[in-house]
Amino acid sequence: MAIELFNNGTHKCLMFDDLVDDSANHAVQSNQFLIVDNGHGAILDPGGNMTYNALRVEMSQHFQPKNLDYILASHADPDIVASLGKWLSSSECNILISSLWVKFLPHFYNSSNDEGRIKGIPDPGMSFMLGQCQLKAIPAHFMHSEGNFQFYDPVSKILFTGDMGASLVAHSEADTPVEDFNAHIPFMEKFHRRYMVSNKICRYWVNMVRQLDVEMIVPQHGRMFQGKPMVNAFLDWIERLECGVDLMTQDNYRIPA
Repeated sequence: MAIELFNNGTHKCLMFDDLVDDSANHAVQSNQFLIVDNGHGAILDPGGNMTYNALRVEMSQHFQPKNLDYILASHADPDIVASLGKWLSSSECNILISSLWVKFLPHFYNSSNDEGRIKGIPDPGMSFMLGQCQLKAIPAHFMHSEGNFQFYDPVSKILFTGDMGASLVAHSEADTPVEDFNAHIPFMEKFHRRYMVSNKICRYWVNMVRQLDVEMIVPQHGRMFQGKPMVNAFLDWIERLECGVDLMTQDNYRIPA
């Protein structure tokens, strides 16, 4: 079922958090998102084959999938883009993804229907129109992918952050905003220490995000951070976190016995 994150009548943001079958406990929970502005639509991180059919059915109650303008992909992991071949065949949408990954995407599908439809986002990011709204693809390189982008919606003031801010929680809890930040840290700390490349990169990212007017940070896995106090709590935490190469030593690089 769709969760309404924002709706002012002409612009709305929806989240789908329960499309990965609970019985498939080997699969990580993931969130998919739909932005609609004045009759134009974009899906963010649509997922793989596990979510494709359910996402089409659910979103068709709010927007016709065949009329999509864009698929917005933060990076090229399977849980982000493995279903692209089906979306290319069932709609006329364009795909926006880091220019680093453009030539890798065809490995996910067998289709000649992608000519001119895979659009590379340059490293500095870009602004682009969806209906009457100007969305922004902002740099999030090495968090955790080499070519990685997040998407900022200035109407809803939502920053869709991909893996940044992700938490590993039960499927039934992913639709609930974080209420107690300190209690939430154990659900995201291990993930961020391993998947984010370094504290240096996290600090650069925080410095950039503080320049935006963000009311909500919504990651691709787990629970969202709603309201400026909670957004700032997350920024303060990730700004100080040692992670990735900060934690590596020679012990991590030894020949197995």
